[in-house]
Amino acid sequence: MTEEMMKKIEEIEGIRARIMKGGGDKALEKQKARGKMTARERIAYLCDEGTFCEYDLFAKHLGRDYGLDKKEVPADGVVTGFGKINGRGAFIYSEDFTVIAGTFGEMHGRKISKTVDLACRMGYPLIGINDSGGARVTEEMGALSQYGQLFFRHVRASGVVPQIALVMGPVAGGQAYSPALMDFIFMVEKTSYMFIAGPPLVKAVVFEDVTVEDLGGPHVHAEISGVSDLTTKNDADCLEHTKELLSYLPLNNKERAPYVEPKDDPNRTDEELARIIPTDPNKSYDMHDVIYRIVDDGKFFEIKREYAKNMIIGFARMDGHVVGIVASNPAVMAGCLDFKSSDKGSRFIRFCNAFNIPLINLQDVPAYLIGSKSERDGIIRHGAKMLYAYAEATVPKITIVLRKAYAGGYLAMCSKDLGADFLFELPTAEICLMGPSGAVNILFRKEMKAAENPEEVRQKRLKEFYEKFVNPLYSAGLQHVDDIIDPRRMRPVLISALEITRNKIDTLPEKKHGITPV
Repeated sequence: MTEEMMKKIEEIEGIRARIMKGGGDKALEKQKARGKMTARERIAYLCDEGTFCEYDLFAKHLGRDYGLDKKEVPADGVVTGFGKINGRGAFIYSEDFTVIAGTFGEMHGRKISKTVDLACRMGYPLIGINDSGGARVTEEMGALSQYGQLFFRHVRASGVVPQIALVMGPVAGGQAYSPALMDFIFMVEKTSYMFIAGPPLVKAVVFEDVTVEDLGGPHVHAEISGVSDLTTKNDADCLEHTKELLSYLPLNNKERAPYVEPKDDPNRTDEELARIIPTDPNKSYDMHDVIYRIVDDGKFFEIKREYAKNMIIGFARMDGHVVGIVASNPAVMAGCLDFKSSDKGSRFIRFCNAFNIPLINLQDVPAYLIGSKSERDGIIRHGAKMLYAYAEATVPKITIVLRKAYAGGYLAMCSKDLGADFLFELPTAEICLMGPSGAVNILFRKEMKAAENPEEVRQKRLKEFYEKFVNPLYSAGLQHVDDIIDPRRMRPVLISALEITRNKIDTLPEKKHGITPV
């Protein structure tokens, strides 16, 4: 090697080292004092050691106004590249808050858009680590245009590769729509928040005094808005959960989710299941207790746990194969479907369908929530999303009716009519057009009104109705149900059905796309 070449290499490596320090030692120390990792530390924690390959390190910002032309903006405030996470590839971008608050300028946006493009082209998941003060006002049109470019790419990538947004600091203004267009959003307690307008602007425009936490903190988006899928304790916890989520997902829509050699016996039965599920239709129980007992090793990765708790969604494995679980929860609102749970469930169903993940549906649902408030909340249009999602889904769909399955709730939680490949029911199952009590009140209202003892007549007719219609043998006899199964055998029955449906072929009519209910 010549001396001249050595000098050139040393010069470039010196510049590289300076850029990799981001905003400098003081800014890095300030970031850590807030309880946050730096942009590069987050990537190093997430990726297998030595696997991250960075590109566009030397990108230069384009701002020339208000003194920005004299300011160095290392890597334009965002680190981009490719790495391996538990041996599997992913494209990653990590915004650097130590560099002018991680603001989104034109080159910053171009780097992220390039990362989305590469993820799609190469067929790897996209992970976006967000920690930004929002748009760089000194690059107005450049930043605005790149927002549009990024949003366009998120939409084009949707259903092609998994997209995971980690909100690990502020995400303000139009930039909040980037995570919103991705598949999953994780937030961090005390250090992350999202909103389209911060407290000062909110106060100036709508005269509302509000803190960043109450405006767009993790608890708001996990429990109230439903924007966030998971709240984590700190940066490390967020990154660990990201690794866990990725372990359930395929790299892209052409692949199946990763198989893991099971340690749990596929033929395992469970006596406790016969005790957990009550025979009394009015008695409550938590569907989580059922899920943990039927999946491999009791491991269940729940999504949106704090939002619409009457619906449970998440990932698990059955005999080593990944499944998506959609379950009503009788412990909350008796398991009724409302507008929030319909949104929650339908989006998850569509994600699983896009990425070839079979669906297991556990029904104990007394119907859609009725009443004036429910109607005004848009239960018809929101509830239709569940019907649409299941009817559209071509992946294996296996349903178990544990107890109540009334009216539209029965259909919306994946009946045979909505495409269930197998539908099983327990001896406690009640599949009805409407709740038995309501049906009897309507059918025999005249007889009860004329009777000396209306309640005695009502109870007699109710008993008859139960014996005739609210009986597992009735629905099974009409071939709406494939089998009535022992609750203790739920796991082996589901695994057997999954094995049968593994090579299922189902196609939709030729079209650009369907029109989902809003």
